[in-house]
Amino acid sequence: MIDIGKKIRALRLGNNLTQEELANRLELTKGYISQLENNLTSPSIQTLFSLLEVLGVETHEFFSKPEGEDAKIVFTKEDFYEKENPDLGSTISWIVPNALKYEMEPIIIEIMPGGQSTIDDSHPGEEFGYVLEGQVTLVLNKTRHIVKKGETFYYMANKEHYLQNLGNSVARILWISTPPMF
Repeated sequence: MIDIGKKIRALRLGNNLTQEELANRLELTKGYISQLENNLTSPSIQTLFSLLEVLGVETHEFFSKPEGEDAKIVFTKEDFYEKENPDLGSTISWIVPNALKYEMEPIIIEIMPGGQSTIDDSHPGEEFGYVLEGQVTLVLNKTRHIVKKGETFYYMANKEHYLQNLGNSVARILWISTPPMF
């Protein structure tokens, strides 16, 4: 059985939208989006189609399972989706397209000196990271952990968390979340 609320939330987060932004685009209320994501209500067919259109997903993709003969296995740089956040001094590359339909979501985040990732609130799941270049400070519920090139981090995502680059060079991190949250 498909968890429609979970999939809608994952797609919204994957598009870097708040509940309010999504609601505004659909002329709905933030409360209604929250109820959908928590499976407290079900959308009408028309509302679901509108939601999927705004979130950039075809109906058959939303309801399909990732397994199967035609599932893509290898992804190249041309498949990646990149989003720069100049305010935070970071760039995220989604390195597996449509990862929201999978159990894990890997990204590569590049953080400029003095920059940081978005601050993530507590959420269900686990996160793993491997520092490819530079050094970052993992802030996990106000506790700071320095993670250097070649080192990894792993934690339950049930506390506020984010990465900072307090160094003088660019930091690149392979970061994987389960379930997909980026």
